[in-house]
Amino acid sequence: MKLFQIFNLNYLLIVFLTFFATWYFISNDNNKLVSASEKSISSVVTISSSNKPSYSSNKNEIGSGVIFSEDGYIVTNLHILSGNNIDVKLNNGKIYSASIIGIDKNADIAVLKISTEEPLIPINFADSDSLKVGDKVLAIGNPYGIGTSVSSGIISATGRDYGNPYLQLIQTDAAINPGNSGGALINENGNLIGINSKIFSKTGAYQGIGFAIPSNLVVQISTQLIRYGETKSLWIGNFRVAKVMYRQNNKIIEGLKIVEMENVGPLYENGIRTDDIIIKINNETGNWNNLINSLRFATLGEELELNILTTSNKILNLKFETSS
Repeated sequence: MKLFQIFNLNYLLIVFLTFFATWYFISNDNNKLVSASEKSISSVVTISSSNKPSYSSNKNEIGSGVIFSEDGYIVTNLHILSGNNIDVKLNNGKIYSASIIGIDKNADIAVLKISTEEPLIPINFADSDSLKVGDKVLAIGNPYGIGTSVSSGIISATGRDYGNPYLQLIQTDAAINPGNSGGALINENGNLIGINSKIFSKTGAYQGIGFAIPSNLVVQISTQLIRYGETKSLWIGNFRVAKVMYRQNNKIIEGLKIVEMENVGPLYENGIRTDDIIIKINNETGNWNNLINSLRFATLGEELELNILTTSNKILNLKFETSS
């Protein structure tokens, strides 16, 4: 009997400790997300652009932005700037006119500047290269212009490119809707890991797949825009590629097939078209890593050399110089 009583006591103790530990971790986790939200929400702004000097969600294009520095620099998405009159609304409700400092069309990033005497709270940045699938995140922005809102989710994937060599995006299931673009994607410590940029949707509204520009790329591009008013990068056109294997001299070789491209830019101007294949990049294999590294890390004055197999079975050797 005594042994039975001891067993029951031990069993009840285990149940209690399990319940307490579960409650503690859930409570602590929820409190951590609340703290993260409170830490960052004042660094997220609403951006309105129009061709009229007025601030109205009915008349203007509404988006979000993130305070980059104390001296009034704001980072947002370029695609939300639909007019030449831009207003920035802080979390405290105050509104300031903004000017465009610089834009990067390839990355869909714009840097704005406001002038104010009041102290601004810049966002803290995290290292986006250290993200792991499954990490908890919060998306902060102004969906549909209804007001600053927070939604939660996880990192669904990293390095999403969909064949665009200029971007490798973060994928999340945190709710991102029209108006969230340009807002913050933060980790559970309240630090920025990305700028919410776009969604995959068949309806135009949230369907569980959203994308953000990684914070490391945001810092790199924004710093250049603030310093130079432009990015010093290598742009050869807007296009998408897909990995292919092709036969050359009885060998199977890796290449990048151009599956989509706009009718502008150096590639197009040199006669390159859809279905042509990039077979060499700076005399190295024509693979994805070599392409994105050559475009992302090219410095002023360097050249990019591409060997491209056209649909007419001609091999073109093209050289491009980094633009300032």
